[in-house]
Amino acid sequence: MNNTYFITGIGTGIGKTVVSSILTEKLQADYWKPIQSGDLDISDSLFVGNLISNTKTVIHPERYRLGQPLSPHLSAKIDGVHITTDSIKKPVTNNSLIIEGAGGLMVPLNDKELIYDLIKSLGAKVIVVSQNYLGSINHTLLTLEVLKTNNIPVEGLIFNGTANHETEDYIENYSGIRVIGKIPFISRIDKKHIISAGQHINL
Repeated sequence: MNNTYFITGIGTGIGKTVVSSILTEKLQADYWKPIQSGDLDISDSLFVGNLISNTKTVIHPERYRLGQPLSPHLSAKIDGVHITTDSIKKPVTNNSLIIEGAGGLMVPLNDKELIYDLIKSLGAKVIVVSQNYLGSINHTLLTLEVLKTNNIPVEGLIFNGTANHETEDYIENYSGIRVIGKIPFISRIDKKHIISAGQHINL
């Protein structure tokens, strides 16, 4: 069965791209980053593509490639571009699709639309990437609450990095959202370890 999953995080720098790589390889899915804001020479699409071992995955081109490593709405303004969710169409594929967002759910795309509006327009199920740090319970539960309030289906939670069983159990029990993966800290990010990490995901 082919599915479309939108990978979002509870903040910036918590491992969405690594998790997206792991999921893409595990499912031999296609990968798509609709908006790349900054770091065009070392984009997330290039990063994921370099970590994929299977021959089935297709890396679809970004809809927007913005020059500055800033919030998409500001980077777009600097580039003289106006982002709209209507202009972002899901690529045509017969394969499962991993879509990676930019930052968290409330990241602005323009004056009125946020990342969660894009998720709704694409009709994707969400996988939330969390990481254990002081404040992560709050950030994770807030993320899940925004998804619930906006009637966006959540496939599950993935905890990325050093484990904290008390935190993870609390989030799962309070939210009622299934934990589909606990990925241990990866000291060396390469193809071998991306394949190995997929064993920690139940999807």
